[in-house]
Amino acid sequence: MARALNQLSREERKQVKQKHSFSIFQAAGALALATSMAAPAGAQALGEQAKSSVVPTVFQAAGTTPASIQSAVDQYRAALGAVNNGNNPGPLDGGRREINWDGGGSTATSPGVTPFTVFLQTRGANVTTPGTGFVQAPLDGLVTTFANDTYATIFQPFSPVRLFSPVGSNQTEVEFFVPGSQGAIAATTTGFGAVFTDVDRPNGTGPRGRLGNLRASALIEYFDKDAALLYTGVVPASPGNASLSFFGIVFADARIARVRITAGDKAPGGDDTSRLDVVMMDDFLYGEPKAVQ
Repeated sequence: MARALNQLSREERKQVKQKHSFSIFQAAGALALATSMAAPAGAQALGEQAKSSVVPTVFQAAGTTPASIQSAVDQYRAALGAVNNGNNPGPLDGGRREINWDGGGSTATSPGVTPFTVFLQTRGANVTTPGTGFVQAPLDGLVTTFANDTYATIFQPFSPVRLFSPVGSNQTEVEFFVPGSQGAIAATTTGFGAVFTDVDRPNGTGPRGRLGNLRASALIEYFDKDAALLYTGVVPASPGNASLSFFGIVFADARIARVRITAGDKAPGGDDTSRLDVVMMDDFLYGEPKAVQ
């Protein structure tokens, strides 16, 4: 962190409000961090506080196996709300929602259109992409969908067996509604987090520009009900193929109306290289959507 700040301009360093609270725990060989921080404009690769002085708590982890990130995911679940509300209609006072793309254990390759409204009524999530649609698929389904044999070995699921990806784009947006409202009641949530596979940057091999080797290939942007950017978080990387990464934040109150996820440098289909990182997604976790006040 100190090294990255030293590479910023003098004016930017003046804007830094260093407000760190670190809780460090070991998760099966991977270092997982629960972090609260504020960073200057332009420090997107460090996590950017964009609108107010309210700082979220950040949970992140990366490693080679599901066990590497399990502790961070479990702590994040607890922070969102101990109860998984499943498909129960809202409004509910607390708890969380999860989407694992596995359809009750399905191993089928399932393409979907955009907007992807499968979980709009049951879990309050409307999922869209600038691309042509989405796919839920096991590894062999990714090979078929994207016509790339290497996808059988460079990714792995966190919750077996299917992963999730936009088609024709590397971006996914999730907008929140009260579950059970048929998308009629806009909502906000306290937090959102997601699991990713094969995030290769930041990889420590820089430098790349003013922020050195912190250039990242996967991030989550968080927006409030007025479409103002609240926070930008960079997904941590892990060396090698088929790694797993997790990133999520929690605010003290429900203020996130929408998130934009950038998974990799480009739309899936081509080869994963040192210059162009291809990334897939797995579980989405978020706090119980509450009606916009």
